[in-house]
Amino acid sequence: MTGLEKETDAGEGCPVILPRSQHPISRKHINEHTLKVLYRLRNHGFKAYLVGGGVRDLLLGRRPKDFDVATDATPGQVRKLFRNCFLVGRRFRLAHIRFAGNYIVEVATFRRQPRPEELPENPAEHFFFTENVFGSPREDAFRRDFTINGLFYNIDDFSVVDHVGGLEDLEARRLRVIGDPLVRFTEDPVRMLRALEFKARLGFSLDAGIREAIYLRGPLIAEAAPARIREEVMELFRHAVAGPVFRQAQAMGLLPHLLAGYEANEETLAMLAGVDQRTANDAAIEEHLVLAALFLSRFRNALKSDGETSIGEALHLANLLLTPMCAYFRIAHGTRARARDLLIGFFRLSRGRGRRGEARFLRHSSSPQALEFFALWCEVFQQQLDVLADWRQAFAAGESSSTAGSKSKGRRPRRRRSGRRKPRKPAPKSE
Repeated sequence: MTGLEKETDAGEGCPVILPRSQHPISRKHINEHTLKVLYRLRNHGFKAYLVGGGVRDLLLGRRPKDFDVATDATPGQVRKLFRNCFLVGRRFRLAHIRFAGNYIVEVATFRRQPRPEELPENPAEHFFFTENVFGSPREDAFRRDFTINGLFYNIDDFSVVDHVGGLEDLEARRLRVIGDPLVRFTEDPVRMLRALEFKARLGFSLDAGIREAIYLRGPLIAEAAPARIREEVMELFRHAVAGPVFRQAQAMGLLPHLLAGYEANEETLAMLAGVDQRTANDAAIEEHLVLAALFLSRFRNALKSDGETSIGEALHLANLLLTPMCAYFRIAHGTRARARDLLIGFFRLSRGRGRRGEARFLRHSSSPQALEFFALWCEVFQQQLDVLADWRQAFAAGESSSTAGSKSKGRRPRRRRSGRRKPRKPAPKSE
């Protein structure tokens, strides 16, 4: 990128300013509701910037998942400007502005790191206090995680503002932490997982400081809230990058700390790559499928090698594998039961046809998804493809017979005679 101008403001430092003529971001690429928020803030005398991943993705020519706004207006001032505004968050106060179709624009006030003399006397109050000290755009940029997420788009003159070197890192396709990685990962250990996610999603290289910090700070991620880790992991699957991220996390020793002692073998990593490919082909991703994929290899290896495992034993084994992780992450019993059904369905399907209970299994509501799960495994590892073909034929035949049966139901059934049959009259006695 050439022709970069510099803003000169001794109080704010000297960020790099990329004018509209030198970047590809256009207002037509920004959601109309987000533009309304930006313009209303600006028209009422506030600074209004598009920030974070939305700016990064637009500069990379990608379609952003959502758009976030940062401003010098306080949450209370934002609420006064928008009737459809709701304040959320206890430790980090945010404004959510809701539009038709349940579209939400998130608006945050610029924050800064407080000075030591500003901190409360009680150390227990430090964390909450530091999250709610308002600051300038430059101070806010330096509080963000990675340089490529610290870029601002200014609605006032349509320029891109870079306080942290993010433009240079975008051009070099390099992921770099703002500040000292050891300190930033200690502040928020989940940033380690996000670093691996961005590496996989964007194809960027990891700065050497990030790699070293993950090795040293990896155990800290076990202290993150399980609910937050659970959501971050599902985001990996939604973005179809779980396979490479889990492989990298395993290689760097992060995975056991991330998932309560869980370690993945090569078969599991290959299966996760298959799940990613399925998601990339626009298939929906659900948590019970993720659980089943994570534990399928262990389930298969624990079955009896002679093929004589009973259904009861397989059920016990599936519950034994799934329960600890579901308990740790507080996953609902219904989700665990659906994951178990996929494992048991896989067990039934892998044994082939002709077993007891086959007709009932073909009619079960969970069986079609079990067949899809089995097919995914067969195609990833190129095994039991003939067995898969037999089952597909059986399911197709079952569907056609059920369709024929539903048509016959349209006929008027014969009415059965009701009531008891009249008793026969006794034969007359012969004299």
